[in-house]
Amino acid sequence: MADFYSGEPKHLLAVDCVIFGFDKEQLKLLLVKRSRLPEKDNWSLMGDFLKEGENLEYAAQRVLTKWTGLRNVFLEQFFTFSDIDRDPGERVVSTAFYALIKIDESDKELTKSHGAEWIDIDKIPRLIFDHGHMVSMALGIIRHKSRFEPIGFELLPEKFTIPQLQKLYEAIMQQRLDNANFRKKILSMKVLRKLNEKEKGVSKRGAFYFQFDQEKYRKLNESGLLFEI
Repeated sequence: MADFYSGEPKHLLAVDCVIFGFDKEQLKLLLVKRSRLPEKDNWSLMGDFLKEGENLEYAAQRVLTKWTGLRNVFLEQFFTFSDIDRDPGERVVSTAFYALIKIDESDKELTKSHGAEWIDIDKIPRLIFDHGHMVSMALGIIRHKSRFEPIGFELLPEKFTIPQLQKLYEAIMQQRLDNANFRKKILSMKVLRKLNEKEKGVSKRGAFYFQFDQEKYRKLNESGLLFEI
């Protein structure tokens, strides 16, 4: 293959993944202690360099699967970080993705074997390089998008109660929501399917389980439904 750009500088390309999960109580972020210099043993997002034959999306999915065992989950590119001195080891340009996963469906033993930990979003330690900025930007995006798009359901199990759904939105938005108003609002959009099954062991009456109806949402959205929490 002809080398048309032999006189141009070469830089390293990387992907970093901001992986969010929800444990029915708290929004969490998957972190790991970095295993190489620079910044060895300090907290880091999951990432890797772009390999030969990969595009950015494939590399991000590879990283996500390596650490969680999951495929075909919500994964979206949101920004490319290219400050000249962002990595003291070399000139590295990193494209960041955020993922929303169901913790219960991830391979917990695989995650543990890599030394990764789920940490509450309000207890995030100092992160290497510009990873803290990546997390802040990703949080801002999901807080905005979850109000106007049903991306929050990506973090929930297949069936959930209205109180569990409210806890998720409170965790994402970092604010308390009125119980009655939230229930009225979410049910008025008619995108949830009520199941003939109740949560056990929480209260005497128990709360009914619901499922998000993706197909119904798609049809309502095409007809002009405004999803807003």
